Amino acid sequence: MTDASKLLDEMNDRSREVFRRVVEGYLENGEPVGSRTLTRTLSEKVSAATIRNVMQDLEFLGLLDSPHVSAGRVPTQLGLRMFVDGLLEVGDLKADDRQKLDATMADNPDDVSALLDRVGSALSGVTQGASLVLTPKHEAPLKHVEFVSLGNDRALVVLVFADGHVENRLFTPPLGQTPSSLREAANFLNALIEGRTLTELRGVMATEITKRRQEIDTLAAGLIESGLAAWDDSGQGDRLIVRGRSNLLGGEADAVGLDRIRELFDDLERKQDIAEFLELTDQGDGVRIFIGSENKLFSLSGSSLVVSPYMNADRKIIGAVGVIGPTRLNYGRIVPIVDYTAQLVGKLISDRN
Repeated sequence: MTDASKLLDEMNDRSREVFRRVVEGYLENGEPVGSRTLTRTLSEKVSAATIRNVMQDLEFLGLLDSPHVSAGRVPTQLGLRMFVDGLLEVGDLKADDRQKLDATMADNPDDVSALLDRVGSALSGVTQGASLVLTPKHEAPLKHVEFVSLGNDRALVVLVFADGHVENRLFTPPLGQTPSSLREAANFLNALIEGRTLTELRGVMATEITKRRQEIDTLAAGLIESGLAAWDDSGQGDRLIVRGRSNLLGGEADAVGLDRIRELFDDLERKQDIAEFLELTDQGDGVRIFIGSENKLFSLSGSSLVVSPYMNADRKIIGAVGVIGPTRLNYGRIVPIVDYTAQLVGKLISDRN
């Protein structure tokens, strides 16, 4: 049980209702909620002074904060986490939201990336936030690997898959490479392929290099390891689709907040922190909510992320969809949208395969 859950269990009915009303009012209007406002909405008729005392207790517990001199309160990050975990009422997906998402499936292009780009744009439009779509890795068995020299400091690795798919990736080879080291490295890898996927091959390469290092020319070993580093990127730079950046930049954030949001998107576009996002897809099925500093990737911008992995027909996680927005998100509406989009994308990928 989290600390937030313990606090919720220990609160009496009045404190719980005051807390819930403050958070719901803040999420709806973005403004501090005062005691006079609550006297008109609470199910129990109590005085404004009584409500102020309850709010002071909630502030002492770290659940509410006073942003200004006024008596109004807003939830803290801990308060938002407690609300999301224990009091959030997730609504049903609205029919018009469903229709907008379903419309992306009409006239499906052959290119899955182009289709997922449309899904990302639709998700951003429906939620008025910024969307993230992590496209699937290509996991068909490999058929052939080849290294091509493009100069002293650049080389190309060509991956040919059994299903006919071809990928080319640039990387920096070790100094002093020769045509013979290129051939030796390719021969070594092709001997290991044997119908393995890229992930499976990556798993056995390091062991084989260590075991057979004396048999492999030093330059060829370096070339293989450089290629391994390129494969560790898994084409991630091309896998993350970010749409709707302007929805956050055009919001109500102050100058400092806007700078932090720009920094977040600059990092995503440069793919500096993409490993952070990739890790979120490996945490299991279902929608997850990260608020503010709970995830390093979004801590500086003070944003929240609602994210869900999607699966292929074998129930294997192959990608993710998510929405970034201010911590004042309408979580009850966003969660079913992200969940439905993840299911939609998973079905799309499974049907195509």
